[in-house]
Amino acid sequence: MELAKRVLRYLKPYKGRIVLAVISMILNAGLSILFFDRFQDLIDTMIQGLTTGETTLVQLNWIIIGIFFIFLFRGIFQYGEKYFTAYVSQNAVKDLRNNLYQHLQSLSLDFYTKNKTGEIMSRTTNDVGKLEGAIASGAIGIFSQMFTLLGGIGKLLYDNWSLTLISFFLFPVIGYVIDVFNKRIRKVSKRAQVKIGNLSDVLQETISGIRVVKSFGREEYEYDRFEEENYANFRANLKNSQLKATLTPVTEFLAAMSFIVVLWYGGRQVIAAKMTPGELVGFFSLLMYITNPLKSITRLSGTIQGALAAAERIFEIIDIQPTIKDKVGARELTEVDGYIHFKDLVFSYNNDELALDKINLKAKPGQVIALVGSSGAGKSTLVNMIPRFYDPDSGEITIDGVDIRDITIKSLRDKIGIVPQETVLFSGTIADNILYGRLDASEEEIIKAAKAANAHDFIEAFPEGYESEIGERGAGLSGGQKQRIAIARAILKDPSILILDEATSALDTESEALVQDALDRLMKNRTTFVIAHRLSTILDADKIVVMERGKVVEMGSHEELLAKDGLYKKLYEIQFNK
Repeated sequence: MELAKRVLRYLKPYKGRIVLAVISMILNAGLSILFFDRFQDLIDTMIQGLTTGETTLVQLNWIIIGIFFIFLFRGIFQYGEKYFTAYVSQNAVKDLRNNLYQHLQSLSLDFYTKNKTGEIMSRTTNDVGKLEGAIASGAIGIFSQMFTLLGGIGKLLYDNWSLTLISFFLFPVIGYVIDVFNKRIRKVSKRAQVKIGNLSDVLQETISGIRVVKSFGREEYEYDRFEEENYANFRANLKNSQLKATLTPVTEFLAAMSFIVVLWYGGRQVIAAKMTPGELVGFFSLLMYITNPLKSITRLSGTIQGALAAAERIFEIIDIQPTIKDKVGARELTEVDGYIHFKDLVFSYNNDELALDKINLKAKPGQVIALVGSSGAGKSTLVNMIPRFYDPDSGEITIDGVDIRDITIKSLRDKIGIVPQETVLFSGTIADNILYGRLDASEEEIIKAAKAANAHDFIEAFPEGYESEIGERGAGLSGGQKQRIAIARAILKDPSILILDEATSALDTESEALVQDALDRLMKNRTTFVIAHRLSTILDADKIVVMERGKVVEMGSHEELLAKDGLYKKLYEIQFNK
């Protein structure tokens, strides 16, 4: 019940439209029921004309005119019902999807390392889509069916209460059957949503890694994986459909038993002259008519249970709180000199083996700090602490003497620029991707940043220049071109602190020279942390920090470390064959 209340809260901002939809539903239901009253009069008028020979054409004409206007206004109110229902449901789902996406943006990186991309996408698209249909036809649409059903029952009771009670003797049994099926449908629906999430995950992985798939010739293997998940999804959905397919005929059969009793008992009353033929025909026609909303409600029950299962999966994400968030009273970071101090820093992923073990490190304004070591030494983990992608288990990081946990996350990250090894560009124009560094930058500032990043010449070589469209993740650009656009983006941001995570490791010699030249400009007068496997790129660093198994094992300049005859010298000799 609480889950349904949470979904219904998204309808609250549109209560005005809901009121209009409900008014339209009531009037539509009232006119539908009024038709059967006129229909009853029509039958009795015709029978009276046949049996008594009296002229009833005038009365017949008035009844037909009345029926005409009933259908005319019923059509108008049906339109209002459909329009206002669609308006409310689509706006509610839009708000829910926005809320979910905004929350996903606020979640910390550890959420994304623990959850698969395809699963997250499935909840944002498939589950929300399932909920959209249920809000339109279920949460709001059920009112329309209920008004027709209750209005019809009211008229039946008014016309012949004894016959009405007899016709409804099986309704408690129908209600019990619906309740039993609803519980099973909701359970199976949630299982089906999980399966479609698994299917989306396989699809996302194979499409994003299609080059690897083809290079290893694993198309058949990936097809088998997809087919296996697709079959599991098919089985889950088939079970769901089977339950829904069983519910409808069972309830309709029980309702049909009631109709048989009505015809038998009503026929006896007509023979005994306690009812007119028109009254029996009108009563039975209305009874048959209100079975339509009854059928719809039984079908909707399955839809609603499926939607509640989807809502449960959506709210599971919305209820997750970010592990990294602003503390109460956090202050804005305005000016940064660039003093950064790591004090006894300890960190582990999932309380497992220590990724960082009592790191102590100082960086002065404008210094270039190079981090070297084998893969898994903790270099990337260390720099990820600076923008608070993760918080340490113990110890602290200070910027200009202030613990970064006392600074608002947004203002902290506004002062930090990151150029990763794997450049991420978004679909859009080249200008849009550079502009990502500072959204209010002018065209002149974009071009200036591109020139500083050695990107202007190749951008101008494109037919559309800066307005050239690039594909997903920078498709159509070389590695060096993508990296220089990323550097232009960082230059435009003009950060006080810079993090370069192996920014040249995947480039050829010519591209590396252009990128390194751009990076040298970018690093000027900024406190910079450089992660590098190629030691040739960090020989001039002010301080080289050698890491192994989460610890700092050596620290100093290039010459000082060579003189120590330790791990750095060993790495240097391996790379330069000395």
